[in-house]
Amino acid sequence: MSVSNGLILIDKPIGPTSHDVVAKARRALREKRIGHVGTLDPLASGLLGLLVGAATRLSEYLVEKDKRYRAVVRFGRATTTYDSEGEATLETGRAPELAELETALAGFRGLQQQRPPAYSAIKRDGQRAYALARRGEEVVLEPRPVTIHSLDLESWESPDAVLAVHCSSGTYIRSLAHDLGQALGCGAHLAGLQRTAVGPWTLAQASALSDLESGTAPILPMDAALPDWPRVDLDAEAARRIWHGNTVPLAPKWSDPLARAYNPAGIFFAILRADPEHGVWRADKVLLDPA
Repeated sequence: MSVSNGLILIDKPIGPTSHDVVAKARRALREKRIGHVGTLDPLASGLLGLLVGAATRLSEYLVEKDKRYRAVVRFGRATTTYDSEGEATLETGRAPELAELETALAGFRGLQQQRPPAYSAIKRDGQRAYALARRGEEVVLEPRPVTIHSLDLESWESPDAVLAVHCSSGTYIRSLAHDLGQALGCGAHLAGLQRTAVGPWTLAQASALSDLESGTAPILPMDAALPDWPRVDLDAEAARRIWHGNTVPLAPKWSDPLARAYNPAGIFFAILRADPEHGVWRADKVLLDPA
């Protein structure tokens, strides 16, 4: 696989961590500058975006993208980790009736205050919460706002519910499973998870991990990471000015705060930030030499 700057979409299998996938990509591409968009736990599968080369500098613009998941919630048992790997904290052996479940789901749609799991990568006092929890320390993280745009029951075969979830970035599906069990009084944990979309990208676009390792997974161009952003085409002089940290004129009545900048050859080379007060574009981030 020839090294390029861009985006690789991978269907991560159950087992490897997101970092494991990045390490495989670094070996396959012989490129150190590779990062991922949105961590997937080892027990989760599905869409994982990899940023390659100069595209790694786009990560800050991608972290807030919505996610879609297919989640298996198993009722009757709650665990320390909110998934099937944890020790039981509650075992009722009871599952809700279908009507109870559908009523409970309605209460989890929309804006929520969600408490992240103690076993998470969130830092508390400079340390990862999961490290504190593994040492036996009590970890209670503050709730934070998340949005569940849609939450639909795909199938129900007691004690397992398969849910289709469309949510904001930062939502913990493990917490959603646990909280559902709490609301229904029977306990629940996450028994399976597949990420089906991140922002505009879908699992149908992803390559298998074996394709990445064999060098046949395609690298999409960098602008595929920001397909819904406006495009600004610059002439050679304007591109050079942006490269050197200078400003270029902003089109009248421009409304978008950020845009992709292209050089005369049609190469995406920078992120521009609008400064309407002064009527100019400023370089928010330069990715490549436009020459």
